[in-house]
Amino acid sequence: MGESTVKMQAGRTAPPSPFADEAAMVTDAHTEERGDAHIDTDTAAGTTAGPTHTTDTAGATVDAPVEPTQPVTDTPTWLSRLQSLRSPRRPRIWFEILLIAVSYWTYSLIRNAVPEQKTKALENADWIWRMEHHLGIAVEQSVNHALNSVTWLIVGMNYYYATLHFIVTIGVLIWLFRRHPGRYAAARLVLFATTAVALVGYYFYPLAPPRLMTGGHFIDTVVHHQTWGSMASGNLKSMSNQYAAMPSMHIGWSLWCGLIIFALAKAPWAKILGLLYPAATLLVIVATANHFWLDAVGGMICLTFGFAVSYAWYGALPHRLPRRVERPEPTARVIASPASDKGCSR
Repeated sequence: MGESTVKMQAGRTAPPSPFADEAAMVTDAHTEERGDAHIDTDTAAGTTAGPTHTTDTAGATVDAPVEPTQPVTDTPTWLSRLQSLRSPRRPRIWFEILLIAVSYWTYSLIRNAVPEQKTKALENADWIWRMEHHLGIAVEQSVNHALNSVTWLIVGMNYYYATLHFIVTIGVLIWLFRRHPGRYAAARLVLFATTAVALVGYYFYPLAPPRLMTGGHFIDTVVHHQTWGSMASGNLKSMSNQYAAMPSMHIGWSLWCGLIIFALAKAPWAKILGLLYPAATLLVIVATANHFWLDAVGGMICLTFGFAVSYAWYGALPHRLPRRVERPEPTARVIASPASDKGCSR
């Protein structure tokens, strides 16, 4: 029986053994695992993998270069958002109108909510007046009386005080928005920070303007000439805090306008007008008896603080930033699917 079995199998090929195939599969699996582990180890160590071998359509083996792998570092979400906020961007008109309107409403609300400490404000005004006499700059009364005698001039100054404070400031903001959008946000931050710190002065240092001093012999030019528009005198004085004279935001805002125009305008006449505007504003606030000289100094200090805040946030002064910010082009992401890979190989 054994011999016949041997003879039958001698003339034909034996079928493949399932046990041998199973052993080969196990061996291949171990080999692939060792290869994968080797590649992972190299990648984690930051080494450059060697060229991989691919087969072209003709069946020849070619070397495909492999780009060096680099460790991936994830930036925290809050840090990336902070960096995006600090980068100049194109302003949006609807957002800017809403922001300015809400900011000015908040400023007026807080300024007028400061308690009108009349007694303390008059005491501070007397101290300022004595200090200016000591410094030899107490000429506000002489300027007030001299210009009040020229009716057309002082009436024009009353309207100047009531209107240009807003018109010129808004005009400069619009000009920045249209012609210098890359610098707009930084310049706007200067203005906002200047105004915000002024509220601190209104709260902690109430000050009566010269026209409200007792025994100061100043002329309230708005009341004297019955001009309209000023919330500092006349029928509208109940709408505004009368004892928030330090610092002078007429100087803070006009000097902001003048410096921005001087730094960014190209025409020489525009630069000259930019410098003349805060100088004329200084003369107006004194001639109309709304501020002392030292109130103007307080406005300049607030503006310096505003520029410092903008510089700390953007890393440069507004005129040093790029004039325009280009919109980033959308990046197209191409994801290769296995089906597309098969189609390309055919």
